[in-house]
Amino acid sequence: MPKGLRWSLRILAGALILVAIVGAGGFFWLRSSLPLTDGAVELEGLGAEVSVTRDERGVPTIHAQSSADAYFALGFVHAQDRLFQMDAMRRLGAGRLSEVLGADTLETDRLMRTLGLYRSAEDQVRAASPALKAALEAYAAGVNAFIAAPGGAWPPEFYLLNYRPEPWQPADSLVWGRLMALDLSNNWQAETSNRSMKRGVPDYLFDLLVTSPSPSRAQGDDGAPAWRQPLSEASNSWVVGPLKSGSGKPLIANDPHLGLALPSTWYLARIEAPEMTLTGATAPGLPFVMIGTNGDVAWTFTTTHGDTQDLFEEKLVTGHPGQYETPEGPKPFETRQEKIGVKGASEVEITVRSTRHGPVVSDLGGDPGTPDTVLALSWTALLPNDRTPESILAINKARDAAALEVALVDFHAPEQNVVYADKDGITGFIAAGRVPERRAIFEGSRLPAPGWSGEYDWLGTLPMSSLPQLRGDSGDFLVTANNDIRPLGYRPFITADWPDDARAKRIRTLLGADGPQSIDRLKAIQLDTHSAPVLAFVRHWQEIAAKADPELGTILSAWDGSMKRDSAAALIATIWIDRTARRLLADDMRGHFSDWWFWQIDRLELVLADGRACDNVESPDKESCADILAEALADTRKDLGTAFGADPAKWHWGSSHRAPFKHPVYSQIPLVRDWLAADLPTDGDFFSVNRGTALPPRQGVTLSHVHGPSLRFLMDFMAPDDALFALAGGQSGNPLSPHFADGLADWRDGRYRPITGGGVEQLILQPLSAP
Repeated sequence: MPKGLRWSLRILAGALILVAIVGAGGFFWLRSSLPLTDGAVELEGLGAEVSVTRDERGVPTIHAQSSADAYFALGFVHAQDRLFQMDAMRRLGAGRLSEVLGADTLETDRLMRTLGLYRSAEDQVRAASPALKAALEAYAAGVNAFIAAPGGAWPPEFYLLNYRPEPWQPADSLVWGRLMALDLSNNWQAETSNRSMKRGVPDYLFDLLVTSPSPSRAQGDDGAPAWRQPLSEASNSWVVGPLKSGSGKPLIANDPHLGLALPSTWYLARIEAPEMTLTGATAPGLPFVMIGTNGDVAWTFTTTHGDTQDLFEEKLVTGHPGQYETPEGPKPFETRQEKIGVKGASEVEITVRSTRHGPVVSDLGGDPGTPDTVLALSWTALLPNDRTPESILAINKARDAAALEVALVDFHAPEQNVVYADKDGITGFIAAGRVPERRAIFEGSRLPAPGWSGEYDWLGTLPMSSLPQLRGDSGDFLVTANNDIRPLGYRPFITADWPDDARAKRIRTLLGADGPQSIDRLKAIQLDTHSAPVLAFVRHWQEIAAKADPELGTILSAWDGSMKRDSAAALIATIWIDRTARRLLADDMRGHFSDWWFWQIDRLELVLADGRACDNVESPDKESCADILAEALADTRKDLGTAFGADPAKWHWGSSHRAPFKHPVYSQIPLVRDWLAADLPTDGDFFSVNRGTALPPRQGVTLSHVHGPSLRFLMDFMAPDDALFALAGGQSGNPLSPHFADGLADWRDGRYRPITGGGVEQLILQPLSAP
């Protein structure tokens, strides 16, 4: 039986039990899983009374008399609204999902045990400063106060999966950062994919698809090509100096792009205590504001896409499989045993092997290369003495830009572009994080490197002073959108593969327009849907489109590149590009196409310009690139006509491009998944500032929008208390709550809200009375 089906059946069985309970009159009892938001509750561990005021969207403002009580209260409200999400997160990081989900998640648990992410989080707790340890312990006490006395039913997922949450530990909080580092670091997967593709496609085609310079990017001033790599992670952030701002104070904007699902990655909150006032996006499980402001400083994040992972091919010693070759001679693998509990089955024991470079990840499966080699992973997030949590705490406490810059010295993983501003008008950005300093670079760092010679070993990491960074000009702006952020003449190696820079160029163009910038203008930029690469493709091949299908050609010729959900041209252009890629490459890539193709239009243009792939090797007829493009447009008409009717005027981007916002548990249950389905038609695409990354259609024309702005944040330092937010989802993880998904329409349509401290409900948290 397929793994996904087994998991679905288990959840369905739990759902039937839950339905039986509800059918017996338990619906009102199940509603008691919703948080207490009015009145008072006594809790053990508080030092003094705390008020939690929630607004009409369930966003809390915490008023506490000490930072310890503020962290306690944040832990409590996180648990009230997102306990299952928090528990699933820590189980994922610890490699303990199979204890509650069964054998279907063993592969994931083996990965996490091999990487040792939770062990790394435990090391961070042991090394924590007194201030960090106090914050983590106070937060954990707040979570545990809720777990000890939830005040009603548990969140429904615990009944569906038939288990109860364990007490919260400080390492449970810090494993969130380890998981985020994993999510935002993917050179390991790129190296394995590239190696597999190099063996399976013609050499000329591999060069065009992977290593040739992009036609739309000039060479770097150091003579190295500026490369690209299709990646799913992305974000936008920028800051406007006070002299270019209509208010005379800095403006700052951020929209971190992550996977879109329910509940959201983020939880909005305002925290007020004598030592701090914090407003912004928290992460359930952590006692920090990750993106936001403390009134004196504001900070934002985008992924740098630095190459912080290398695979090393280790050569086994002949006749001694427990040893591998090193420059100093044979060495034994370091090993440790891990026991993984499995629901409904016996415990599984695995052996984790490590070399001097890191854990042996080829033991997880896949192709190790040759029978006498294994693959070991070096990754900056696995280096000792990672102080990233200390950095985030210091960022929260920073009183000016200089203090924030000092705090970023300890920001180690994942590497991030941190854009910031302070109340005095200072702006800047730093690409903070550990970046390997390599003795030499093997094949552009796109393939696993020989590990036995030491020639490609890491010498350490680049010092903070060597990382790209810039203090802003008071009359100008700074932009990061996962683009190449290296200044002219920059020499150290960050990565060979910078993502597409279309968003960064578009943001700069809009910010450079005449007149002062304002919050309203920044909103318009965040919601901009112009797709320059798709429009460039259409204009390049417009004559072929006009000849092959005059009606569709006319629609495309009138298009301005806007990916609005009512646009027919946006849908026609995107499906045409997809069908072109399939006709052009699917035969020559010999089974690698689906794993490779993710809207690499620049690579597609390279292959078309080269021409050799245009002749279909599976067809006896000689084909030209013009033939491929014309046939792909015919496929587009046929497939869109089948889906939406023969009239192109009735085809709309939003008909195909929809955000499903699935819940990891409820989406597995028939009927329930339909009841909770968001399935919004949305604007934007892979290349627009308003990011609408869709999975390429495997069949049909469905473009599932699964990745994009998980949050939008805007702030004018003239009024820091009026910072604006739009959350992709709702505050609650409970589907019975009115705040489960009540922010989605505002998020999609560009309506923002402040977190002002006012509210419609107030809960008083009181210290437990003496017996």
